[in-house]
Amino acid sequence: MNAPVTLAESYDICRTTARRAAGNFYYSFWALPREKRLAMCALYAFFRRTDDLGDDGGSVDVRGASLQTWRESLARAMAGTFDDPLLPALADVVRRYSIPLEYLTTSIDGVESDLTRTQIATSEEVDRYCYQVASVVGLACMHVWGFRNDPRSLAAAHACGTAFQMTNILRDVKEDAERGRVYLPFEVLSRHGVDPSQLLAGKFDERGRAVVRELAEQTELHYRAARELFLYLSDDGRRSYGAMWSIYHGLLERIRAADGDVFSRRIRVPTWRKTTIALRHMLPRFVPFWGRRTTGTLSPSP
Repeated sequence: MNAPVTLAESYDICRTTARRAAGNFYYSFWALPREKRLAMCALYAFFRRTDDLGDDGGSVDVRGASLQTWRESLARAMAGTFDDPLLPALADVVRRYSIPLEYLTTSIDGVESDLTRTQIATSEEVDRYCYQVASVVGLACMHVWGFRNDPRSLAAAHACGTAFQMTNILRDVKEDAERGRVYLPFEVLSRHGVDPSQLLAGKFDERGRAVVRELAEQTELHYRAARELFLYLSDDGRRSYGAMWSIYHGLLERIRAADGDVFSRRIRVPTWRKTTIALRHMLPRFVPFWGRRTTGTLSPSP
């Protein structure tokens, strides 16, 4: 089958998808030159579609079949046959930036594993889950940004994925419970005397906040480990990653400032704040030496 759209049209569709749905990530794209910004949109569109297919409200069998079809479409796209308008741009990005295909297929594996999961037992299981659904996203992005391949850079990228995904998990405790899911590890819940059924019933008290506070402290350690990634990124990568890190870390800071209360309201970083962060990391492309370290902020330079 020929591509359903031209390559330029495919990139436009991916850019529209990212602008509409990428939220925190989209602001970080501003710090990149146009070609890399479009590549990030194509990657985002793929990961967004993968996530949506696993969470579209159909039965487990239907969602599983949709993910399998998507996996097959990805394989055909890499062989030059396209049956989805997102895929010409994605295949171009994968080839242009030498992105290992395993990062994309691993993300599908992670979403598939989520189809029947309603609870996570241990922190180790959380770590594996975060790698599949978040760390591989960062590892793919690094190929677009430019980076020095080193085991320490890969470890820092995994720490980043864990930090970002755990921040999402902590923010979304209430929403996940409403969908019948609890991603807070059972071992931590048990330590604080919280039964998952309480969360599923919408009951969140001081013990639940203590769970969130403990996991937020652990997540802060992942953010610290993730800062090492700056040492291995290109200038473009430092700017984009700096914006991304700052926005997500700001979200964790708000969760901690709320004393772990993630049920009363949805915690978010205001749009004006995300815009300010993005602009601060974007300006070094045009003004030399802008954005060096300042007290209390994260610079795009290590």
